[in-house]
Amino acid sequence: MTIKSLRAAQWGLLALLLFSTTTSAHQIKAAITTVLFNPHTENIEVMHRFNLHDAEHAVKALFDKNADILDDEKTQQEFAHYIEQRFSLLDIDKQPLALKTVGYEVEGKFFWVYQETAEPPALEGLTIRHDALRDLWPDQINTLNVEGHGDIKTLTFSNNVELLSVEFQRHH
Repeated sequence: MTIKSLRAAQWGLLALLLFSTTTSAHQIKAAITTVLFNPHTENIEVMHRFNLHDAEHAVKALFDKNADILDDEKTQQEFAHYIEQRFSLLDIDKQPLALKTVGYEVEGKFFWVYQETAEPPALEGLTIRHDALRDLWPDQINTLNVEGHGDIKTLTFSNNVELLSVEFQRHH
């Protein structure tokens, strides 16, 4: 083997490794959710952001192999309902807050689901469940940021974590 052919083989191997790393990198399933306390509306607003690529694969596995989240309103509505069933906010006494879905949309490379509920008076904390897509992909990671009640608090739902809590300090 000549040096030239050895180098070509090395470059080929490097290209193969880079390609396999790039294609497997997308296999890390992740979603971001923001729970925002909006002082103007006195509502808790929830914004779920899913990678559109993941949502496309999910609807085919969950509903129908021909499901089309890009162009089919029914599929979009079903996916939003699926998210709604796997996400909940509970008060400090573990009583569920009545979230309602206010919309969903495809925007660029993402699928968004929007929910809201009125902020209860004297809310001392939340317990949150975020199981979306974790029934399909055990390695799914759902990161959640709580904003508008003091410092931003970040929760990570991964592995076997089902419920996480945040507490709020009251200013006197």
